[in-house]
Amino acid sequence: MTNEEAATCLAELGNTHRLTIFRYLVKAGHDGASVGEVQRQLDIPGSTLSHHLSRMANAGLIRQVKRSRVITCLPNFQLLEELTGFLQDECCMGHEAASGTSGNGA
Repeated sequence: MTNEEAATCLAELGNTHRLTIFRYLVKAGHDGASVGEVQRQLDIPGSTLSHHLSRMANAGLIRQVKRSRVITCLPNFQLLEELTGFLQDECCMGHEAASGTSGNGA
């Protein structure tokens, strides 16, 4: 994952409504949740929800699957794992190891 890809995902999740929606979908698991269920459970107006879902889908955080007349939203667990891995990848390595420089303070 690149810095740009991570920044895009984090920017979309930086909105309170989108973060709430994404967390709800993650809790729903691999079966996801219908748009109607998300709307009812989170009490978000339809047009607003549509906007947020579209932005998350464009960032790759979710995908939407149409089953008959129902649209189901599924979280992208692989991307979520990549994002958390990216954020933790260099944990506790120290600045010198991460940048490849010696710590001479200059």
